[in-house]
Amino acid sequence: MAGLEARDVSVIYPGVGGGREVHALEHVDLIIDPGDFVVALGASGCGKTTLLNTMAGFIQPSEGQILLGGEPVFQKHALLPWLNVIDNVAFGPKLQGMSTAERYEISRKNLALVGLGDFETQKIYQLSGGMQQRVGLARALTSDPAMLLMDEPLGALDALTRENMQELILDVWRQTEKMVFFITHSVEEALFMATKLIVMSPRPGRIRESYELDFCRRYFQNKDARAIKSMPEFIEKRETVLDIIYSDEAAAGDAHG
Repeated sequence: MAGLEARDVSVIYPGVGGGREVHALEHVDLIIDPGDFVVALGASGCGKTTLLNTMAGFIQPSEGQILLGGEPVFQKHALLPWLNVIDNVAFGPKLQGMSTAERYEISRKNLALVGLGDFETQKIYQLSGGMQQRVGLARALTSDPAMLLMDEPLGALDALTRENMQELILDVWRQTEKMVFFITHSVEEALFMATKLIVMSPRPGRIRESYELDFCRRYFQNKDARAIKSMPEFIEKRETVLDIIYSDEAAAGDAHG
């Protein structure tokens, strides 16, 4: 499977009502190889979501290009509240013309993978926020994309559910070997989950720092997330990244002050 490459990508939004243009991204270069779990971190307005949307093909770069085996194809994963769990998961393959038996077989396999094998007949509104996130993940996997794009998927969850979902997503990533691009505002979450962490600067968004990490792979050795997050090395890296983000936010505030 080919990797993804963002090559010298810039995105400029036109000004509202004839106002100044907004330089959301500027000269971003990023390579995501098969099996990478890349996490983007940075202050609000640093262009993380714009970068994700260019990867998805929702936004065309003003300069540069996104390459994924020549033709990126992704699917949005909003749930359909009038369908039950399994019909939500099977919706993409249904549109693709897959037979009922085959799409339900694949959907049941992926629901089991995310721990929802017993909930296929439930309506979406009957599920908790964490369970709805699991349905969305199963639906994404059933469409078999080359890459999973996740924009703050855990931000609305309570702390315990969020940690459980972090571990579930890592388990699914390891089993499927999908490339993942994941956005978060949590430094701890980013360090725990990423094989590659990019820290983006305030607008115009650029990749300020990039780190190769292996905390997520260490987690698989004993499945003790708290032990990983309390390691001195983890804490030191967290403080380093926080210092970068705080200094960038302060500099951005001074520039607009």
